Amino acid sequence: MAHIGIDVSKNKLDCLWLRDVQARKVKTKVFPNQHTHYPALLDWLIRHTQESPEALHVYLEATGIYHEPLAYWLYQAGVTVYVLNPARVRDFAKSTGIKNKTDKADSHVLALFGATQPQQCWVPEPEEVRELKRLVARRDAVQQDIQRERNRLEKARFSRDSQAIISIRHVLVALEQEDKRLQQAIEEHLDQHDHLKRDRRLLASIPGIGPLLSIRLVAALRSRAFKSARQAAAFVGLVPMHHASGHSVEKKPRLTKMGSAKLRQQLYMGAVVALRHNPDIEAQYARLRRAGKPTMTALGAAMRKLVHIAFGVL
Repeated sequence: MAHIGIDVSKNKLDCLWLRDVQARKVKTKVFPNQHTHYPALLDWLIRHTQESPEALHVYLEATGIYHEPLAYWLYQAGVTVYVLNPARVRDFAKSTGIKNKTDKADSHVLALFGATQPQQCWVPEPEEVRELKRLVARRDAVQQDIQRERNRLEKARFSRDSQAIISIRHVLVALEQEDKRLQQAIEEHLDQHDHLKRDRRLLASIPGIGPLLSIRLVAALRSRAFKSARQAAAFVGLVPMHHASGHSVEKKPRLTKMGSAKLRQQLYMGAVVALRHNPDIEAQYARLRRAGKPTMTALGAAMRKLVHIAFGVL
């Protein structure tokens, strides 16, 4: 078994093989972050480690989109891939006294973290789920642009800037057409994959979950093989985090807020609707309020309950 840390940036891959964990002996090599150079990277690893691809354990940080092509390519080549949380890696580096912050040092930390801490190997999400997430993300971006242009239009009208008003209206027409096209593309994508379409129909049957939220929940809940509803809620960032120490330090619990903020926003609105139309969530909310819990705490529990119900239904 060989442990390899790869620090990924837009233009290059700093690859480090941790030859000896105790002595921290390493061998390094830099490759361009381009698909055509991935075979050379794998050949270098196999030649120096004298291991098969299956015995190579490669550790990457989640770095936006730049790590994704390499992670998918290595996975398809049979390599065991781990995509690590940057915050956990950073905390590990601090705990070991590593102060240097260079690409080579980062790859060393990744390999050392992977070799000494228990990790769960990365499994790519199904391609149809990836495509659904791309479409939803792109529509989110277009809708944000629409809102920005509407805000600009309001200001232009207030200042009576006729040229700006004409320009903004042209841009709004194009953006609104693109929004409709993306909405249609999402519907067509669901129609092409019966299991996703079925999942959406099941989720939309839950009081409080509307058409938009059901699509986001399909994308989120089918992106991982969750073993429990608690895992799904933690992935969405709806697990309460407590901060207390002795008798002098006791802060109010708050949600971890990991994962998609957009999904949590829509879950909030879904929870508000569910308070009027979903008896289970309505009863839970009333019980928490009677117990003296703040309104936002009870609403956070309602959001978490919605995710639990959605997980159970699927």
